[in-house]
Amino acid sequence: MGPQELADKCSVVYDVDPEGRYLLGVWPWGESAGIYEVSISDRKCIPLITGVKTHSVTFARDGKSFLYTGASGKEVSIYRQGWKDGKLIGTAQVALRIPFAFPLESGNAYDFSRDLSTIVYARRSTVADLYLLKQK
Repeated sequence: MGPQELADKCSVVYDVDPEGRYLLGVWPWGESAGIYEVSISDRKCIPLITGVKTHSVTFARDGKSFLYTGASGKEVSIYRQGWKDGKLIGTAQVALRIPFAFPLESGNAYDFSRDLSTIVYARRSTVADLYLLKQK
């Protein structure tokens, strides 16, 4: 059996839930910007959080929430959203504030670990500056 299409024009997929039932992704542009999941069994694209412009989403290490970035003013925040069996639980909470801003839409070169112990960011410039932020 060859590749099979699960969903069309849904999102850029970043992660799969620990049980392998849902794909998690983002659509970072335009009116459809937001965080989406794809139910592998139903082959449906389901909007989870609309209106959010982010380029990163991943399931947290606990498998009961996911993490995504958002910028406001002079800082970037990583939010934690409760999740179980394809459904949101509660509202997103700030899990970590990064005390400086960087672009989330273009030229993004950042990543973070599932437990938020490590964040890597490459500053846009003519030289290759690389920053590593570790929580104590």
